[in-house]
Amino acid sequence: MGRISRRAFHGTLASALAWSAIPKAWAGPNRPTRVALLLSGVITDGGWSQLAYNGLKELKARNGFQIAYAENISIAQMDQVARGYSDDGFDLVIGHGVEFSSTLLEVAPDYPGQHFFVTTFLPQPEVPRNIMYVNMGYFGAAYGAGALAALISDKKRAVGFIGGDDDPNQNRIKKSFIAGAQQTVPGIRALAIITGDYDNASKGREAASILIGNGADVIWHAADVTGLGAIQGAVAGNVKVLGCYSDQTDLAPNNMATSFLMNLGGMVISISQEVATGTFAGGSEWRPPVNEMWLQKCGKNGDYNSRLVTAEEWSAFQKVWGDIASHKIDVEALLK
Repeated sequence: MGRISRRAFHGTLASALAWSAIPKAWAGPNRPTRVALLLSGVITDGGWSQLAYNGLKELKARNGFQIAYAENISIAQMDQVARGYSDDGFDLVIGHGVEFSSTLLEVAPDYPGQHFFVTTFLPQPEVPRNIMYVNMGYFGAAYGAGALAALISDKKRAVGFIGGDDDPNQNRIKKSFIAGAQQTVPGIRALAIITGDYDNASKGREAASILIGNGADVIWHAADVTGLGAIQGAVAGNVKVLGCYSDQTDLAPNNMATSFLMNLGGMVISISQEVATGTFAGGSEWRPPVNEMWLQKCGKNGDYNSRLVTAEEWSAFQKVWGDIASHKIDVEALLK
């Protein structure tokens, strides 16, 4: 069994991305609310794990929280680590990723006075009252990315999506991207390649080359390391690209129109605040609005690169984005 890095924070840490609607202070209990974040990855991955970790750092900068985390947790270690923090009396244990779903579902009933949160879809209709899951709006974000890609396409011939594993969620993301592009700009083609791999940059580059060869002049990915290759391929083909999960502007400063950044830090802060204030709605699936769960960021450019996106195009995208958030555009209905 590999070594688990289990740590608590000490000292004051810098502020990170936070849920915009959450105040900097609130009335809390006399003792601090204790929050533990469990990660299968590392806090320096530049994406999924690090963004959630940034939210933990933000909590430490506020009053009323005691924070700890464990990284590099294998499947075999998850039960041990989750029960360790629970035995230590942590008020909230967050399992970051679908791989924690079944473990925390089994652990939660043994600690009815504590709270558990898993960053994936509700796995079954009924779950214990002290555990919560989340729908992070992947499909709404994908529809929005398709809409933006179509709007900023110069030739209005085709745009492209590159996915990772060939699983149901990636295929729904693909379908949502296609719908967003084609419903926003009638007549444009939305092309897609599911590579079958999240961790192969060469497959991402090859997929981008194929899409560009078929007329796509804007590329979006949802494919982790494979997506890094997709960005490289977009640069090599001199087309526009949209980042995913984190702000990826630095990877392609001249080609990146914007990135669809998951507000994982804000999610950690929000759910921790609910535990602190006694409003944690366990036994359910939380569904934050897509425009709070996903943010558009483009490094020093602000929300988008004005050299690649006109003000009119951005305004049209914002209209679509708001309609997704308000469910005027019902993306999930399109997937049925």
